[in-house]
Amino acid sequence: MILRKYVILRKQSPARGGERTRGVDQFKATPPGSIVYERLTQRDAASIAAEPDVEAIAPAMAIKLIKPFEAGAAAAADAWGLDATGALASKYTGSDVSVAVLDTGLDASHPAFAGIDIEQRDFSGDGDGDRQGHGTHCAGTIFGRDVDGVRIGIARGVNRALIGKVLGDSGGGDSEMIVDGINWALSRGANVISMSLGFDFPGMVASWLDDNWPVELATSNALEAYRVNLRAFDAVMNLTKARGGLGGGALVVAASGNESRRDEHPDWRIAASIPAAADDVISVAAVGRGEDRLTVAGFSNSMAMVSAPGVDILSARTGGGLHSLSGTSMACPHTAGIAALWWEAIGKGGRTPTPLNVRAALIQNARRDAFGEEYAEVDVGQGLVTAP
Repeated sequence: MILRKYVILRKQSPARGGERTRGVDQFKATPPGSIVYERLTQRDAASIAAEPDVEAIAPAMAIKLIKPFEAGAAAAADAWGLDATGALASKYTGSDVSVAVLDTGLDASHPAFAGIDIEQRDFSGDGDGDRQGHGTHCAGTIFGRDVDGVRIGIARGVNRALIGKVLGDSGGGDSEMIVDGINWALSRGANVISMSLGFDFPGMVASWLDDNWPVELATSNALEAYRVNLRAFDAVMNLTKARGGLGGGALVVAASGNESRRDEHPDWRIAASIPAAADDVISVAAVGRGEDRLTVAGFSNSMAMVSAPGVDILSARTGGGLHSLSGTSMACPHTAGIAALWWEAIGKGGRTPTPLNVRAALIQNARRDAFGEEYAEVDVGQGLVTAP
């Protein structure tokens, strides 16, 4: 029999009635309101779906890094996004703010991370370290120290980083890894969580088509899986909200995705997907430099909450040195770094920083005057993130 990993959402309150006779042992042992991941046959999954206290069940979705684009020959020789967002002029550094990067891991030996208290946790099974280079580049933008006299990091005062490797050396994973990664980051006291990754809906459809499923059936099942996985992610976000109300919790920032094709046709825009589309996540679009004002990157997915520099972004390269990449993967860490500055600024202003008031600061201070009139809110969100 074919085993597939499923996500199971249990209702908040247990059903009344007699003892259940269906299901698997791990499912029976879990408390109400929990999220369970279990490898099941299709028959076992159907059996569990009939349980009175099951909210929903669907195959776990694959996740993948939002693969960036290599910069062109005219790539920037400086980290221009720091100036565009006002980070260069800010008096704040992200001091005493804990940032989690859930990605492909980190090259902790890179000079950009010298002196930072780094705690790593591997959820992929491939071990610590970054063989992709994606997580290292993103972390460099958030809190990297200067490299050979070149500044790359927005929040250079961050002295504690949580590195959750939720994508393996191939750049892939599944939804259980990201849920476990978020829960781990919360348990370790993260204030800001950065995720430049996305759920692979097209890949799920393709896998069923490869198994000779009809197109309609493969698409319908993938849509149901997407719906249930989104609800699971929303449930995790509700946990961050609850902790935030107690003066804890974390602001979660995610890249909107690189699937749009504005350069080929102005209407070829795709909306932000999970996790950027989940409740209470700060979704980020990518922008680049134009002649007079900033422009929206042709690849950047629409309906993001805010926008940030994401074209020709200079940051740390695995193995040493610097290189430039483009993508919403690069815009997301700009926003996470700015969020760390606001977290510090709110705290030093006499208030307790929380995900709620840091989120409000990001939105209230986002700039729309950085763009031309041709760009609507669907393209740039509330505007360009700006440092305190």
